[in-house]
Amino acid sequence: MRGVLRSSSLAAVLGRAARVSALRLSLAALALAGIVGSQRALPDASEQLADEAFVPSPAVAKLLAFGFDTVVADFYWLRAVQIVGSSRGPVGRNAVIGALIDVTTTLDPHVGHPYRFAAVWMTDDEAAVRKANELIRRGIEHHPEDWRGYFYLAFNHFFYLGEPIEASRALDRAITLEGAPQYLSRLAARLKSQSGGGLDAAAAFLGELVRQTADPDERAEYASALREIETERRARFLDAARAEYVRRHKRDIASVDELVSGGVLRVLPKDPFDSGWEISKETGEIVSKHVRYRYGVKIDPASRAMLEKFRAQAKQPKN
Repeated sequence: MRGVLRSSSLAAVLGRAARVSALRLSLAALALAGIVGSQRALPDASEQLADEAFVPSPAVAKLLAFGFDTVVADFYWLRAVQIVGSSRGPVGRNAVIGALIDVTTTLDPHVGHPYRFAAVWMTDDEAAVRKANELIRRGIEHHPEDWRGYFYLAFNHFFYLGEPIEASRALDRAITLEGAPQYLSRLAARLKSQSGGGLDAAAAFLGELVRQTADPDERAEYASALREIETERRARFLDAARAEYVRRHKRDIASVDELVSGGVLRVLPKDPFDSGWEISKETGEIVSKHVRYRYGVKIDPASRAMLEKFRAQAKQPKN
């Protein structure tokens, strides 16, 4: 008799669980059906994606998810991916991309890639970049040990927004995290040299890293970076001598040695890498023959052209 009762009770529990599961699945299907159905009324899916009016606020999306937040988050995430992958592409559509990623990461804040997706694709203008940074910071809140969030934040601050101080602060955090590539330390030092503290700040930063690390390879890397800073100090001294040469002789130098033969300097300062000095054919600057460029964050020609286009668009009046 007890066995029969236990079997009956178990069957009742299982039946109830099945009904609850079925109800939850029905609600999830209803939520997605409502979302998809509201958009099917439009004849052109690609055009409707461009209209931010078709992206609900995060609060409304969460309400309509009926507890199936991650399922609905995936739906909006795929919509963002669809925009970028469409023939029209993401240009001019950053507002809707930002709205979609906002909904996605509100419903499922523990995702990772959508935050970085925003950093890569939301670059139409300053407003888009700052919205991307807002989303990146949300990602950092939920993934505080992932160095990539800080890196993307630093990149946006420096490259698009021209804010080296904020970029430097973000990289300072990134380099302390597990998995961060070693080159970030040198990049952080270069940012510090452009963020108001100048070469002294960069040298102090690297000097502290030399003192903190016990790894001989890392110490050698940081020591080499410190020599680059000293090279830049001496190159700037030569810049001043070059300006004096132009003032005296009414022409520019053809070689660095003319600073001595022209009577401006008695002797050239030693290159910390023992390679000598030359005038760069690419930039016309005085550089070490070993380093071949001046100290600072380097931007390749293609990226510089993209940056100039971005900043030119930012100056255009808004309609």
